[in-house]
Parts: sequence; C-alpha cells; structure tokens
Amino acid sequence: MREYISNEVNKLRTKKSITQEELAEKLKVSRQTIIAIEKGNYTPSVLLALKIADFFKLPVEYIFKISYEK
Repeated sequence: MREYISNEVNKLRTKKSITQEELAEKLKVSRQTIIAIEKGNYTPSVLLALKIADFFKLPVEYIFKISYEK
C-alpha cells in the first residue's frame, strides 16, 4: 500500500477566487510550485505547508491529509 499526501489547495484557492500566480506571490514561491502541489506531484516542506495553512486560516491537517493507494 502506497502512502501519499493529498491536499485541498486547488479547492481553497478557487473558492477564494485567486490565481495560482497570486497564491505563489503571497507565499513567495513559483507558480510551478503551486501547480505541482495542486496536482499532487510535490509535497511541500513543513514550513511551506504552515504558510499555506496560515494563508487560508485553516489547520494544516485540514489542507493536507495522508492518503493510501492500493
């Protein structure tokens, strides 16, 4: 069973009506980083995950969850 981190970044960003570029600027990362996180191709560092949680004013465990693939 493979473990991976799923996230709600795309849903939250869309709900807040901001672009990937705008979120990237707020978090001081590249747009490519936001794209990779949203697609599940990149697991952010703890620091970046905390910044994302702070930006959305939500607990980090609401945004990022451990998922299992069979």
